[in-house]
Amino acid sequence: MISKSTIDQVYETARLEEVIGDFVQLKKSGSNFKGLSPFSDERTPSFMVSPVKQIWKDFSSGKGGNVVAFLMEHEHFTYPEAIKYLAKKYNIEVEETERSDEQKEAANERESMYLVSEFAQKHFAEMLLETELGKAIGLSYFKERGFTDETIAKFSLGYCLDQWDGFTKAALEKGYRLEYLEKTGLTIVKEDGQDATKKKTFDRFKARVMFPIHSMSGRVLGFGGRILTNDKRAAKYLNSPESDIYHKSKVLYGIYYAKQAIAKEDNCYLVEGYTDVIQFYQRGIHNVVSSSGTALTPEQIRLINRLTKNITVLFDGDAAGLRASLRGIDLILEQGMNVKVCSFPEGEDPDSFSKNNELETVVAYLEENSKDFIQFKANLLAEEAANDPIKRADTVRDIVNSISKIPDAIKREIYIQECAHIMKVSEGVLFSTLAQIGKKELSDASKKTTQTQQKAFEVVKSEPTVEKVDVQYELERKIIEMLLLYGLKEESFEDLVLKENESGDLELEPESFEAKVYEKVFLDLQEDEIELANEHFREIYTKLIEELNANEKFSINSFMTGLDQEMISQISTILMEEEKYTLHNWERKDIYPKEKDAGIAQLVSETILTLRCFLIKKRMAVLQKDTEDGQGDHRETLEEIMNYISLNKLLNKKLNRVLS
Repeated sequence: MISKSTIDQVYETARLEEVIGDFVQLKKSGSNFKGLSPFSDERTPSFMVSPVKQIWKDFSSGKGGNVVAFLMEHEHFTYPEAIKYLAKKYNIEVEETERSDEQKEAANERESMYLVSEFAQKHFAEMLLETELGKAIGLSYFKERGFTDETIAKFSLGYCLDQWDGFTKAALEKGYRLEYLEKTGLTIVKEDGQDATKKKTFDRFKARVMFPIHSMSGRVLGFGGRILTNDKRAAKYLNSPESDIYHKSKVLYGIYYAKQAIAKEDNCYLVEGYTDVIQFYQRGIHNVVSSSGTALTPEQIRLINRLTKNITVLFDGDAAGLRASLRGIDLILEQGMNVKVCSFPEGEDPDSFSKNNELETVVAYLEENSKDFIQFKANLLAEEAANDPIKRADTVRDIVNSISKIPDAIKREIYIQECAHIMKVSEGVLFSTLAQIGKKELSDASKKTTQTQQKAFEVVKSEPTVEKVDVQYELERKIIEMLLLYGLKEESFEDLVLKENESGDLELEPESFEAKVYEKVFLDLQEDEIELANEHFREIYTKLIEELNANEKFSINSFMTGLDQEMISQISTILMEEEKYTLHNWERKDIYPKEKDAGIAQLVSETILTLRCFLIKKRMAVLQKDTEDGQGDHRETLEEIMNYISLNKLLNKKLNRVLS
């Protein structure tokens, strides 16, 4: 268990905008930050981060919470893992008591798989650096590639010994279960042909140098292993199989090391292999990732899209590789991203080129040779088509097909003009081709529109239904929001009190008094014995009043440390609900919304009075229904109704409302 003092220190030190900024590209928006949702596929920002409140809200998925909640949602951390991640980031020493056997047993399956993977990473690194075979085979290979000791340590490179089950035995001796070794793919388990009750185990990565694959937060998800012998029966590179923690289509090699540089440089270099990434990083270019030899996927592109809109794809010098890799460009364009392409001289790749040249030379080459994708593709395909008119026509169609993937109409038009210039074809013909390519999509859209119209006519025939606003829910939500934002703030409130005038008659006179917001709210609700109807609000309200009464230095961040994730999500929704309107940039339209803290006392008084009026009307409606049966004596009920009418008039007078 992690000590409370460590948890408190983590919450006090961690800055939400810094932590989320490691995963999402954030842009300033007033006092907040906004960015693309990391939980859904979107092109318009709906993700808000409040540095003041230290909470976030994703309006596209409905998720929200504090810094720990983000890590638990985004990285699937357990609570202790999230605390440890933050402690490591901010150099906080973790005070922790030893976990019991029962607690270890209770660790969920995913956590167990992560623990096994972390052990494997350390084991392979140890075999590389501390065994004779590891040094002679694995370490010498990395040294031949030009990797320094610092780079080898940085990327946690390792070696799996040339033994059938050396790693598996070591893991089992350390107490790791075979079940999780098999589920992560580190160990292959087969039945013994001679005895069905026995199992044979083999190390999947036997005799391979190891490249750990990390998530964006640095967790070990899986491995890539390269064989060093010339065994034609074995694959040169072998990756971990798909598992609950490793999905190769959703992972980019090097993203953990590159994320901050990508956001800072506002560009991401995309290469093919592990060594390309490592060599570039060692040379001093850190904003580089790899698809790890697999075909590029939309999920991988969206990982980059959270950090930058700009991708530069780096290709090897051979033409076959170029042609195969061009397919990934269309996927990038579909995501609305800007693509540049850079190829290296014949016989060179990112690994060899960065290894054999100084940083200044590599940077200069990338700047001079990175072409806009349309120029690159047109030049490449035009060379192949040469003097063949049919191939040239296919080339034009191929390029226009790529342009059709771009969501932005203005960009499409500019690229059509560029293509017309390069390929020496009229713009009219290219626009016509573009229209033909989009014809099927337009047809499908037309069918959907027709179906929608038919449904609309059906709706018109039936009675229109309008979703009603739950007044009580909104008022109770506002009460929780006021307590969170202004609970300890002292304000001057005004109340109307019945007093006897000089003539001896009773009349309402204003009376001012000083009180903290939470005291005003609590006493007013207590006076009328009002209990919040919403179960979640009621629970939050009780905890809030207790905390505000006990702690003179209340902060939302510290208050949320003792709450469960569901309640944290509820609070973030309450506090950030109105922030979504800042996503629309009203100031650009010369509309300036009133600041929340303008007139706090008035806001508090009006909210509570409005809730009291609503509850009175609700009670009066129930009483009136009781008198409609026409049976029995309803004098007491009618008298109660009259008292409520008088009270309602009094409350509305306080609200400066005129009743009919």
